[in-house]
Amino acid sequence: MATRVVLRLIKEAVSSNGRSKPNFDFAKRRRFCTSTPPPPPPPPPARKIPYSSKKGRLFTGATIALLIGGGAYASTVDEATFCGWLFSATKLVNPFFAFLDPEVAHRLAVSAAARGWVPREKRPDPSILGQEVWGKRFSNPIGLSAGFDKNAEAVEGLLGLGFGFVEVGSVTPVPQEGNPKPRIFRLPKEGAIINRCGFNSEGIVAVAKRLGAQHGKRKLETSNTSSSTEDDVNHGGKAGPGILGVNIGKNKTSEDAAADYVQGVHTLSQYADYLVINISSPNTPGLRQLQGRKQLKDLVKKVQAARDEMQWGEEGPPPLLVKIAPDLSRQDLEDIAAVALALRLDGLIISNTTVQRPDPVNKNPVAQESGGLSGKPLFNLSTNILKEMYILTKGKIPLIGCGGIGSGEDAYEKIRAGASLVQLYTAFAYGGPALIPQMKAELAQCLERDGYNSIYEAVGADCR
Repeated sequence: MATRVVLRLIKEAVSSNGRSKPNFDFAKRRRFCTSTPPPPPPPPPARKIPYSSKKGRLFTGATIALLIGGGAYASTVDEATFCGWLFSATKLVNPFFAFLDPEVAHRLAVSAAARGWVPREKRPDPSILGQEVWGKRFSNPIGLSAGFDKNAEAVEGLLGLGFGFVEVGSVTPVPQEGNPKPRIFRLPKEGAIINRCGFNSEGIVAVAKRLGAQHGKRKLETSNTSSSTEDDVNHGGKAGPGILGVNIGKNKTSEDAAADYVQGVHTLSQYADYLVINISSPNTPGLRQLQGRKQLKDLVKKVQAARDEMQWGEEGPPPLLVKIAPDLSRQDLEDIAAVALALRLDGLIISNTTVQRPDPVNKNPVAQESGGLSGKPLFNLSTNILKEMYILTKGKIPLIGCGGIGSGEDAYEKIRAGASLVQLYTAFAYGGPALIPQMKAELAQCLERDGYNSIYEAVGADCR
């Protein structure tokens, strides 16, 4: 009897599977069997871990191991190698910007550079890329054109990327919103961008405050990094390490363009290594009319007088350049060249964006948007204008080649067409920081391949 009761109780305990207590009274059990203790309940079944959870744990563990191992290994490699890794790593991040609205992506990129969340170039530039222009030493000829850092928010971060020089602006005397949004349009297959921003600017007061705050720090860096040997050349003068240009524009509602440019010169020239009069944007009504012979001559005279009447030290006033459009006739180019030579203009930037829609852009529906086209489709047009202007000015005026540059080979072609320096923007927007060291290496290889010992020797080679 007792045996049957015990077996029944055990069976109930097993069948409950640990989910509930067996339904029996231990007092009654003790009456039947006082010598045999009840068996312990069976352990709950082992909990199965889902496959997805295992996968996640493995991935997390592997990531942590890679971070620890990578950090440990990075501490053992030289600075140049680690710097190269950082630039290469930006290739993984940059494609995500393509999913954002163009202006939002641009805003994030400027903020990242302003906060130092971009790699900093620690490797020296190839010596073959160094040259002197306007008495200033450029460690390489590849610069960032105006339009990226319009309000001088990220000068230090952008120069730290390894550009030979950075140009901020265009800066207008009075803050203005620019044209209505949307105003920037991507054409990724064509490697191009159409914009009609219209000189959106925080104004010269805000920009002057930022440049003034950076001025002391960068001058200190200059004094700490400059050598005392007689062969050294000024590495940027007022701007400190690297070369800083300031691009000046006019307000849309202003009726006196000269007054706007003069105001910009008076306020910003003390912080600039060179100044640019931007009279070639297609997005400000009437601006390109200032490229006419008489209008340009009158304007340059007034701006030069305003610059020269200021007090300058031994370095003298900053060079004054004019940025022209690619949509010019032969007569327009001759007039600009004549003014530049007669007034001894310090330089020309060739060129701004185009209102034309060359192949293959004209087949893209986005081409119907108004504004200036930049990027690859602009390369041939701007290079031809550059070559013409080099011939017209007889190689006497330093030229900056801009428009469609996306590789070291492109930069080399601009130099052979007459450019002493080059600028890019659209290719940088698509390619990110990793493009800069790549272009410098390619340009150095092009020079060495053709037997040049310096950039000086290659400037204007296709025009001779």
